[in-house]
Amino acid sequence: QVRLVESGGGLVQAGGSLRLSCAASGRTFSNYAMGWFRQAPGKEREFVAGISWSGGSRYYADSVKGRFTISRDNAKNTVYLQMNSLKLEDTAVYYCAQPQGPYSGIQLRYSEYDAWGQGTQVFVSS
Repeated sequence: QVRLVESGGGLVQAGGSLRLSCAASGRTFSNYAMGWFRQAPGKEREFVAGISWSGGSRYYADSVKGRFTISRDNAKNTVYLQMNSLKLEDTAVYYCAQPQGPYSGIQLRYSEYDAWGQGTQVFVSS
């Protein structure tokens, strides 16, 4: 059974930085692409960033491009999301997710993921 555990959220001032981590277990981590999503109050869950199983490809939502960086350490079964120049609108619960199949490309749609963490809250204040 897949288990994803996020950490690293918290309260930060606008313009600041946070690094989220997601520790995975239950599947061969290095065989799976990974994604980060977020959900703000009253809004739908949205794709933030994804990384291929090898780490060689990355994809970002336009809203975070140039500010966020996704990375992975396959030896530690962990995926990271470095968030810089945070804005008020980045406030949300952030989730890491793993898609249904191994060796797939980066998936942008919520429905392509079948494993989710519990989420970590990021609150950006002015």
